[in-house]
Amino acid sequence: MPCVPLVAGNWKMNKTVAEAEQLIQALLPRVASLDGVEIAICPPFTALRAMIDSAFGSRVAVFAQNMHEADHGAFTGEISVPMLRDVGVSGVIIGHSERRAYFGETDERLASKLPVALDAGLQPILCVGESESQRLAGETESLLRRQLEAAFANVEPERYADVAIAYEPIWAIGTGRVATLEQAQEACAFARSVLAESSEEAERTRILYGGSVTAENAAELLALPDVDGALVGGASLSAESFAAICAGALL
Repeated sequence: MPCVPLVAGNWKMNKTVAEAEQLIQALLPRVASLDGVEIAICPPFTALRAMIDSAFGSRVAVFAQNMHEADHGAFTGEISVPMLRDVGVSGVIIGHSERRAYFGETDERLASKLPVALDAGLQPILCVGESESQRLAGETESLLRRQLEAAFANVEPERYADVAIAYEPIWAIGTGRVATLEQAQEACAFARSVLAESSEEAERTRILYGGSVTAENAAELLALPDVDGALVGGASLSAESFAAICAGALL
């Protein structure tokens, strides 16, 4: 791996504050000795402050699941980067397939979000990936190219390594299906090659795999040449399984 792997747990719309506290208290001792991997959790907005307080001084960072590109304004239901920074958030997921599919986020919208996150000092995790129909139609590479080129349109080439890319095949998210090792490596390597066309920082850009990552399959996925970590969904809701995935990044 070209850099320290990143394993992030996307809790999605799960966990009350009390439930989140139970999870973080079970997780922290399990990952306390895992040198050589960066670990992040992405709780819902309501639990951000509590998780930041509970994780203080640990190796677990707290990321948000979404952000708006404006600092303030009449955007009911949204949250701004200054608000996230105010509570101590250190990173943010941008463009998750569920945001794209259910809430209409476009490539153009994400192109405005990415530089805002970077300028604020947040670690962005930009999500890309194809649907099953797109893969069957042979459109995986053209889709990944379009998503990456659009999202990075306003990012200086020297800042590419400040962004983590999460390749998440939509057909593998929450389905129990996982890309084969060959499929995961091919897609992540292609994503890196697209970035390399514009920036010498492509080799230092972390590319994560996401999509039904479990304690059982994490080590072999994370050992792939162009996989530099994981974005974990359902398995991150268990301290035991998420800690095992984090440990898998060190094997």
